[in-house]
Amino acid sequence: MLSRYFGSLKKTLKEDKSLIPSKFIDKLEDIVHGFLGILLFIIAVLAALFSLQRLIDTRPFFPTGMIQGINDILLVVIILEIMRTVVVRFTDGIFQLDSFLIIGVIAAVRHILTVGAALTMEKDKLGESFNRSLYEMGVNTGIVLALVFALFLSRSARKPKS
Repeated sequence: MLSRYFGSLKKTLKEDKSLIPSKFIDKLEDIVHGFLGILLFIIAVLAALFSLQRLIDTRPFFPTGMIQGINDILLVVIILEIMRTVVVRFTDGIFQLDSFLIIGVIAAVRHILTVGAALTMEKDKLGESFNRSLYEMGVNTGIVLALVFALFLSRSARKPKS
């Protein structure tokens, strides 16, 4: 019964004709992905140059300039990871879950570092803003752990069963 149903479904899908040819859609998709990859590369280069300029101009360098530099570098890494995901999609035709999980981990760690750095530079370390910062760091730590666990599950699901 099921094989007859799936057989007729396959036949219907093969015979389905679209108004727009699939080759045209594939080519258009390739062009858009190529454009997005180039655009993301340009954005990453501009962000890196801006980060370098800001790093040179920031006074005092320690700790403010270093913290901004690390934050900016992690932003450039996030942009490059997104670009790599687009390029892989362009070449392989699939989105990789691992890339998005890694981007999420980097973004959450970047936020943890930013909040932690702001806490160390704060003169008044008591009150509601301090508690809010600690909650932010705790939530982001939970996000990092969840994303790393999801990355572990994703990679272990792809391993061949022995």
